[in-house]
Amino acid sequence: MTETRFLKSTAREYFESLAIAVILALFGTTFIVQAFKIPTPSMEDNLLVGDHLLVNKFAYGAQGSVVDAVLPLREIHRGDVIVFRYPRDLSMHFVKRVVGIPGDHIHVVEDQVYVNGEPLNEPYKRMKPEQEGTREPFPPPKGSLSRYQSNGVQGWYEPYRQHGDVVVPEGQYFAMGDNRDDSLDSRYWGFVPRSLIVGKALVIYWSYESDTATYRQTDMRQIVQRTFDLVLNFFGKTRWSRTFRVIR
Repeated sequence: MTETRFLKSTAREYFESLAIAVILALFGTTFIVQAFKIPTPSMEDNLLVGDHLLVNKFAYGAQGSVVDAVLPLREIHRGDVIVFRYPRDLSMHFVKRVVGIPGDHIHVVEDQVYVNGEPLNEPYKRMKPEQEGTREPFPPPKGSLSRYQSNGVQGWYEPYRQHGDVVVPEGQYFAMGDNRDDSLDSRYWGFVPRSLIVGKALVIYWSYESDTATYRQTDMRQIVQRTFDLVLNFFGKTRWSRTFRVIR
């Protein structure tokens, strides 16, 4: 009888411990941090395809929650790397860098971003030398045909145009990829609403050599192949030098 009670007590302790661990994990991923992976090269060389990130969901507040009153929160700054739901398709998440905050006047000339008339210092940006001299200004001249119209939401910036600049409205942010020649960002589809920002990219917890095509595979056979590749090449393809790298 005593042994039976002991076994039940032990089983109950394991169950309770497991239940608490699951609850804490769910709470953490829902309210504190969330994991994301990088599927495109739009943030190279700062973030590579195959980087797996942890995002601080409390960095900028909890959207009016009581938590806002007790946590040491901060405003969104230019230069912050953020994760947000893509305004044109809320099922997708994007990772970009904040270039403009509410009230900023922004334009881009000869690959240089200007904010409120001053050139923005961007040591993190990557430009392809072969594209030199072929890049278009943003916002494009009125009436001109540009890639920002043909590859994006045509004319989205017109209501915000002011003396050659685009003015960022209240509650909105202008975000761009570090890899400027290979980034679908605010230049093409518009501002990022504050309500769609998930949080601030915090750290790379794991990085695995891959490519965009592999991450976009959804066929079951391809997923199985990707899993086998991971099992066979985990140690060889893991970028150990990027593990636990703080994102700046």
